[in-house]
Amino acid sequence: MTEADDRPAQGLVRVMTWNIHGAVGRNPRFDLARVVSLVRRHRPDIVALQEVDSRRARAADVGNPFEVLQHALGGHGIGAKTVTTADGEYGQALISRWPLHDTQIHDLSFGNREPRRAICTDVLTPSGPLRVIATHLGLSLRERRSQSTALLKMLGTLRTTTVALGDFNDWFWAGSVRRCLQRALPGYSRQSTFPARWPLFHLDRLYTWPREALVRSHTDPEARALSDHLPVIGDIAMLRHGPTDG
Repeated sequence: MTEADDRPAQGLVRVMTWNIHGAVGRNPRFDLARVVSLVRRHRPDIVALQEVDSRRARAADVGNPFEVLQHALGGHGIGAKTVTTADGEYGQALISRWPLHDTQIHDLSFGNREPRRAICTDVLTPSGPLRVIATHLGLSLRERRSQSTALLKMLGTLRTTTVALGDFNDWFWAGSVRRCLQRALPGYSRQSTFPARWPLFHLDRLYTWPREALVRSHTDPEARALSDHLPVIGDIAMLRHGPTDG
């Protein structure tokens, strides 16, 4: 499935995750408007964006990207900022066309590595609540192992359709994030997303419970002009099941 302008069938929720690399493309030039345009082409109901950076935006005089992106892409959202300086803020954002409920930001930081966060919320879709966890995991293997364990604890008992999405920085199979998470979230996307020009690695993923909730997923190669990552776009079926220990 490669069509960017299609819409999912009724009862499906379209989600998207993309590491936007500070909205600095191959030029390199800060261009938040092109990021917004590409996301809008796919018309996601829920979008998770990583490496949102207001420090570059100040020089471009375009406003705070956390606010600009939420206004442009959905009426509801939250930013999880991991770096705050006099020059601005850096982190991730979760944006939705529907209200968020019981939203929490979890600190996944490991030792003296770069701070990391996970956003956990229930998106109140017309078909019922969709549990969403958006994150951007660390670069070292030990760091990701710790963060994956924390994500599993965060899931708890699964009662409704659940999706975890983001940049998981999952380079290797041994001790991988996928191996850890698929015990609770058996459905996952398979697109290669990094490096964007010649994608080899599945750093950016969607994970779902139950497995069949992920109906289809695809990426957009045109994003390689805007970031070093490609996005992943997926259609999620809202399925009802009894409680399962995650």
